[in-house]
Amino acid sequence: MNDVITKEKVFNHPIDKVWDAISKAEEISTWFIQADFKAQKGYQYTFTSEPNEKGCTTISGTVKEAHPYVLVYTWIVADTNVETTVTWKLESVADGTKLHLEHSGISNYEGDTAIAMFESFNGGWESCINGLTTYLKQEVNAG
Repeated sequence: MNDVITKEKVFNHPIDKVWDAISKAEEISTWFIQADFKAQKGYQYTFTSEPNEKGCTTISGTVKEAHPYVLVYTWIVADTNVETTVTWKLESVADGTKLHLEHSGISNYEGDTAIAMFESFNGGWESCINGLTTYLKQEVNAG
């Protein structure tokens, strides 16, 4: 089973704008999920989804690394004891900013749950990148 999800995207925005969008709670809450988050090593964060027919989903973890353009945190979905790791890396490129997202450790889930979680996370991160793209186009360009 593939244990790592990777996504890459180039944004035609300055690196600091993309960094703020992925590292500041008020911005994360706008384009992704309600966040109690600080890009500060050791910070215990919580993400809480909007209620839907399945209820709310809460994700929590600890920021492991946070310095300009690299952000690493653990990812624990509520009602599981399984810890995975999310890593964001930004790089200035000629056209703007290259984002590299990696979600690893998914094989920490057991059996078929690992496969289901991989599929769920993979689709979720695709939606996440799309949300970030829309946010940067609308909010950052408007500002």
